[in-house]
Amino acid sequence: MSVEKPKIVFVLGGPGAGKGTQCSRIVDRFQFTHLSAGDLLREERSREGSEFGNLIEDYIRNGKIVPVEVTCSLLENAMKASGKSRFLIDGFPRNQDNLDGWNRQMSEKVDFQFVFFFDCGEDVCVKRCLGRGQSGSGRTDDNLDSLKKRISTYNNDSLPIIKFFEGAGQVKRIDASPDAEEVFGEVEKIFVASGF
Repeated sequence: MSVEKPKIVFVLGGPGAGKGTQCSRIVDRFQFTHLSAGDLLREERSREGSEFGNLIEDYIRNGKIVPVEVTCSLLENAMKASGKSRFLIDGFPRNQDNLDGWNRQMSEKVDFQFVFFFDCGEDVCVKRCLGRGQSGSGRTDDNLDSLKKRISTYNNDSLPIIKFFEGAGQVKRIDASPDAEEVFGEVEKIFVASGF
């Protein structure tokens, strides 16, 4: 008897597109487990005695993308530890190297469904992130300087990945600029239509 492979949905969008907000609603409504690549990296970075901590710290502080093997290992461990079978992977893959690494390390082990792309204008994203920074999000990267780097990394590295998946017909694109309620209405339709 073969074990059912976990079903994976990648969630992509610029900084501040509302990925975290929408993921928590999908978790409540469709029984997915939300794995944020960024959160896993931030947790690992601050974990006492972590073998990857300093390396991750260095990459994040410089607005660079952490080596894919590290991220894939953290994601795989989190999936196994959860004992669940449906996962939203938020903020990954962020570039071609991430995608290649995932395909090498993980593609045989999972049942990939589609990419959820939260499409949001840069000005809206910046406003949301700065607002989040002022309300004490606890994120060191919600400031204008880091944001500029994050947005340029996103435009250069992540958009081509979204185009790649679009070419394969595997992207569900949502306009993420309206308020969270309205966006979730669209999200819900897509999940229901996809059989969840």
